Amino acid sequence: MRRMVKTPVVVLVVFVVASTLVLAACEPAEEAVEATNPTDNPWTDGEDLSGTEVEVFGAFVDTDAENFRASMQPFIEQTGIDVVYEGSGDFEALITVRAEGGDPPDIAAFPQPGLMYDLIEGGHIVDVLSFMDRDYLLEQYAEDWLDIAEHDGLMGGVWYRASVKSLVWYNRHVFEEEGYEIPTTWDELIALSDQMVADGYNPWSVGIESAGATGWVATDWIEDIMLRTAPPEAYDAWVQGELPFASDEVRRAVDLMSEVWLNEDYVLGGTTSILTVPFGDAINPLVMDPPQALMHRQAQFIVAFLPEGVDVEIGRDLDFFYFPMIDEEFGEPVLTAGDVFGMMQDRPEVQAVMRYLTQGESTRAWLEYGGFVSPHEDTPLDWYPTDLDRGIAEIMLNADTVRFDASDMMPGAVGTGSFWSGMVDYIGGDDLDTVLRRIDDSWPTD
Repeated sequence: MRRMVKTPVVVLVVFVVASTLVLAACEPAEEAVEATNPTDNPWTDGEDLSGTEVEVFGAFVDTDAENFRASMQPFIEQTGIDVVYEGSGDFEALITVRAEGGDPPDIAAFPQPGLMYDLIEGGHIVDVLSFMDRDYLLEQYAEDWLDIAEHDGLMGGVWYRASVKSLVWYNRHVFEEEGYEIPTTWDELIALSDQMVADGYNPWSVGIESAGATGWVATDWIEDIMLRTAPPEAYDAWVQGELPFASDEVRRAVDLMSEVWLNEDYVLGGTTSILTVPFGDAINPLVMDPPQALMHRQAQFIVAFLPEGVDVEIGRDLDFFYFPMIDEEFGEPVLTAGDVFGMMQDRPEVQAVMRYLTQGESTRAWLEYGGFVSPHEDTPLDWYPTDLDRGIAEIMLNADTVRFDASDMMPGAVGTGSFWSGMVDYIGGDDLDTVLRRIDDSWPTD
């Protein structure tokens, strides 16, 4: 069963307009860069490729686009290959149109592997192993990352950026004042929640409202728990439609999430609040004075949603810990998202850029800006500018298992459809058996 992500349906006129805007945003160099090291570098295989150009198309825009361009500068200066980046918020729609219309970019930066899988199946992606050795890639990445990039026997791309989801944010002042210890197991997490209730606190803040995407917060919780209660092979089978939602493994993950979510003593505002509070606002109760809740599970990006005008310092007021293990036999896994770069045109200069992207050096400028985690094994921790960034990077590097967000890899009708909506229905009171069967029934049969 193939895995994919949804492709938005957009009127062709919008595609044309968006394509024009993307091209207009392109910033090619006005003149060729004078290469400082055109042949004696790690990327061009001894060839002088100066004066050539490589187009990278992705979803990075605004500051992210500027940071990516900055991270390409060492390569450009040494090789003389001009790397031209184009970014669009309509990337998922446009990349499919460009590929099928015979106008693919040289390299596409996919924010999810599922869409890359679709283009692999369509014959639009070049196998990375046609010019790079797997042994080399295993030096640059943990094997789990390579497994996620591989589809239909083809290595579809190389990883560039990671986003760690297995985090619990907490109010550091209250933890220190009350002497609460950081939990390292699920049982300790539940015991801590009980102690907080006894001490008069709301342990958890949970909010999942996200307009048409409402429900994804619940799927993240279930995915994180699933990695801690079932073998990675079961998680992979679930993603591929080979392990039903109605299975014991998935049911147990939902039941464990329910220990927190459906406990009215645990969650600020109860299930009504869960369904109505926007996900970006759910961190706010932790930093109110006095705090209205003490813990919130969410990915590293949530700090960008902290309320303006509130004096909050990460590490002083708000901190994080690793979402703890549940079954010891499955160790300490990490749920992640990230960006994988697929090669769509096969030329020497394009291969050179792909080699560069496999190295931590290709991320350094963005990483040093902050808010970025590199999946590369050769990225030194001392490059990270803050304890926050460094601590999150260490969690990922020390993971026993790394798996990508399951809902982003399932068919769109399920992962971003019935799975999301089904969790909303369940939290709203629908019977779990009925919800899980309904999700299973939505799985595409072709």
